[in-house]
Amino acid sequence: MHFLNKLIVTPNLDDPAKKHMHIHRHFYRYSKGDFIGPALKISKTKGKITLKGAHEYEDLILELVVRSLSNSQPDFEIKGKLITGSDLQDTISNLGLNWALKKSTGKTKNYKADIIDQINKNLLLQALEIFRENSYLLLSFVINPTCKVTTKKKIPQPSKKKAEDDDVNKRIQFCTGILSNTDANLKMVLDLAVPDFISDIPKNWKSIIILNNYEINEIEIPTNIKDTRLLRIMAIRKGKMFRSLNIDGELIEKQYSILV
Repeated sequence: MHFLNKLIVTPNLDDPAKKHMHIHRHFYRYSKGDFIGPALKISKTKGKITLKGAHEYEDLILELVVRSLSNSQPDFEIKGKLITGSDLQDTISNLGLNWALKKSTGKTKNYKADIIDQINKNLLLQALEIFRENSYLLLSFVINPTCKVTTKKKIPQPSKKKAEDDDVNKRIQFCTGILSNTDANLKMVLDLAVPDFISDIPKNWKSIIILNNYEINEIEIPTNIKDTRLLRIMAIRKGKMFRSLNIDGELIEKQYSILV
């Protein structure tokens, strides 16, 4: 499940840095103030649904397109990169994947694997669910013109712009997914992308833009940690999440008080 969907269900996490790091990790770069979060655009024509997302929506786009595949789909080629903060080579091997993880040599300590592989639907969904908890899986593949994903291989720097200055169209070029426009696929996309807005969406729409912005009002600093980097990671953020939908020009917004 995408981290924002989990946060919608439980916006006030119990001990997020220890019990919910899979969600908390998306917030520990934030200090106090207003911040632009991930954005997603869903558009549809008669034949296809197009998903365009900013960083932190690439896992949902990948999930939606892969789920749309037939269970009888033969193995297909994927290309891309796995980026993680931990040595997950054993996890990779236990999944039966031949991805060689290499430790970075720069200031930011992480591990990366360049991926060119043949994989099936179920294994890719299994790997996605495991790696989205603590990593970024940046994959691309093409099955046919109405079933493909394209993701950039380099994670962008967090935006320093204010919400009113945000260039959404530029940010959502990070990942693109295309799947066939069927009733089942359309329901799946809306259920997984905007579960809290389902009743607000009219039947006849062409384009939906989803924005997620944050207002951090308070930061709880652990008292038993001296390492400054670890302090930032383990600190708890309190504030609000603003989720807005632009449906063919009509704006709908929901607010959540969050503890992350």
